[in-house]
Amino acid sequence: MLEEVERWLGRRSWSVDDRPLDQLLAAKRATGTTVAVVLPALDEEATVGAIVATVRRELMSEAVPLVDELVVLDSGSTDRTAEVAAAAGARVVHRDAVLPRLPAVPGKGEVLWRSLLATGSDVVCFVDADLREFSADFVSGIVGPLLTDPDVDFVKAMYDRPLGPGFEGAGTPGPGQGGRVTELVARPLLNLHWPLLAGFVQPLGGEYAARRSLLERLPFPVGYGVELGLLVDALHTVGLDALAQVDVGVRKHRHQDGQALGRMAAAIYRTAQLRLARGHLVRPALTQFERTAEGFVPRTYEVDTEERPPMAEIPEYARRRAA
Repeated sequence: MLEEVERWLGRRSWSVDDRPLDQLLAAKRATGTTVAVVLPALDEEATVGAIVATVRRELMSEAVPLVDELVVLDSGSTDRTAEVAAAAGARVVHRDAVLPRLPAVPGKGEVLWRSLLATGSDVVCFVDADLREFSADFVSGIVGPLLTDPDVDFVKAMYDRPLGPGFEGAGTPGPGQGGRVTELVARPLLNLHWPLLAGFVQPLGGEYAARRSLLERLPFPVGYGVELGLLVDALHTVGLDALAQVDVGVRKHRHQDGQALGRMAAAIYRTAQLRLARGHLVRPALTQFERTAEGFVPRTYEVDTEERPPMAEIPEYARRRAA
């Protein structure tokens, strides 16, 4: 690890306990900073309601008015995600209702990008909608540095990721680390090509917060590569010392099967590839195999490559911010 990264770890890695809620509320009052929490959601009726209810109860009360906006960005759910989220107290916005002149494409990054137009707060905090046993620390922990330190622009959550039932090592002593794509793809890529980012414990984690003034200047990969893309581009835009991470404990969520992880890994690799060498790239695809009664059958999937431009370049966004 580079000496610069070792120094960064000591200076820009914290625990949620380092900033009590009363300190955050005092800083919020002093600066007038507003906070939006955004949950990108696709068929998450089983978990989204509990997350929304926890944020509303613990961070949007009269006593603790830390969060100003709570938005669930529905990415085309076919279950009761929107109904459950609204009943729990979120403002539900459908992906296609934001910037309707631009047809939406499938992908998590697409809804995160559109959420900038669906919210107006100074700080935007993203939280995945499939978390179980959700704690409000996930929000207060990562918005804390942005409220108390004007030199910090982007904060990732870090946590243990225990594997759930059905995975080797699940239920054994110790954290039983999940994050298989992180360890097999993202961490090697970052260490080899962007060693300044080697200190991030969970570079692909879906819980992170940033100042709008930074997010609106970054391109958003539309698919699974969005977390790596934003992290790399934030480094190049504001520098390592403006990035930070906060330990929020344990993250429990739904785990993907191996083939889904393969497609995720391909999208992440492609996002890195685009940042390493623009141009002269063939249209990528990933072939996987499924066993059927006839034997192994190939299935080929296109790899997410499209990216949305910085939101600051979108006319509708510029007009809204000017107003």
